[in-house]
Amino acid sequence: MTAPRVVAIVPVGAIEGAKSRLGAVLDAEERRDLALRLADATVHAAVATPGIDETLVVTPDEEVRDLALRAGARPLRQRSGGLNDGLRQAREEAVAAGARAILVLPIDIPQISAELLEPVVALADTPEPVVAIVPDRHGRGTNALLLSPPDVIEFCFGGDSKDAHLGAARAVGARVEVLDGPLALDIDTPEDLLLAQADTPEAVGG
Repeated sequence: MTAPRVVAIVPVGAIEGAKSRLGAVLDAEERRDLALRLADATVHAAVATPGIDETLVVTPDEEVRDLALRAGARPLRQRSGGLNDGLRQAREEAVAAGARAILVLPIDIPQISAELLEPVVALADTPEPVVAIVPDRHGRGTNALLLSPPDVIEFCFGGDSKDAHLGAARAVGARVEVLDGPLALDIDTPEDLLLAQADTPEAVGG
C-alpha cells in the first residue's frame, strides 16, 4: 500500500503580543523571543520528520514567513484573523498539493521533535478515515491533530478542543487515536513555562 502524502500545517499568529498569558513572568520582548524559538523548533521538527512530505506555515507575520523559508517550509500569508480560518486556508493548499492527510502542529510544544512526530504521522498509513489527537496535559486542548483524509472533520480549536475534535470524529465514524507523551506539555501559563524550563531549557530559555 502506498503511504499517504502527509502535509504538516503550522499555524503562527502575529508574534508581537504573543503569549500574553505569560505577562506576569516574561516581558514583551521575552515573550516575543519565546514565540519565535517555539515556531522555529516546530517548523524544523516538521520538516525533519520522515513521512511528512511538505510543511506549510500559515501566518500573517512577515518574520515568521522568513523563518519558514529558511527552515525549508512553505509560508502562506493568512488572509483572515482566526486560527480555524487560517487552518482551513492551509488545508485547501495542502489538498491542492495532493495531500491525503494533514498534521496540524501549534507552536506551543517545547519538546517537539521529529522522533516524537514520526509515530503520529504513521497513523495516516491506513485506508480508513483517522483522527489522531495529542491532548494537552490538562486533557482539554489539542497539541497535535492528524486528519486522514484532510477534511474528515472540521477544525475545532479554541476552548475544550480535544472533546470537540473527538465528538466530530465519532460523529463521522472515523477511527480515533488519542496519544500521550512529551507532546502533551505546551506553554500557555507560567506553570507550563516552569515545567518546560525544567525539561527543555534550551528550547525556552530556561
